[in-house]
Amino acid sequence: MTHKVFIYGTLKRGFPNHKPWMCNVECLGPCRTVLAFPLLIGGPWYSIQMLPEPGRGYRVSGELYKVNDEGLASLDELESLGKPHGYSRKVIDVDGLNRDIHANVWAYFKDRALIDPIHSEPLSRYDFDPRYVPDRLRPKG
Repeated sequence: MTHKVFIYGTLKRGFPNHKPWMCNVECLGPCRTVLAFPLLIGGPWYSIQMLPEPGRGYRVSGELYKVNDEGLASLDELESLGKPHGYSRKVIDVDGLNRDIHANVWAYFKDRALIDPIHSEPLSRYDFDPRYVPDRLRPKG
């Protein structure tokens, strides 16, 4: 089975996490959320996070990908889906920016209560933040 996934952060093309997880899956093109959501840089690693608060913030720009079951499971693991400090995955609507796309897709969200501290005001898109600390450089344990 295939799944469409909205990517808005470090998994986008040209960003540090794209190659390990997204380079072998089909990119359907740039898109934007139909509803506004808060998109914030937060936490000790300066990660980008979209909050499950529809109607607040901005319509968020990102990329739409098509992944298989294995690819979705890999993203779930990366985003710590179901773990106490992990992300949740919800269905949202997106519109294409360059192509006629309107789709229900998966997107990953982080609850505001889990983001400490918050380092930015709401954003409409993520442009790489040089303060971001990749997983491979984070202390283990």
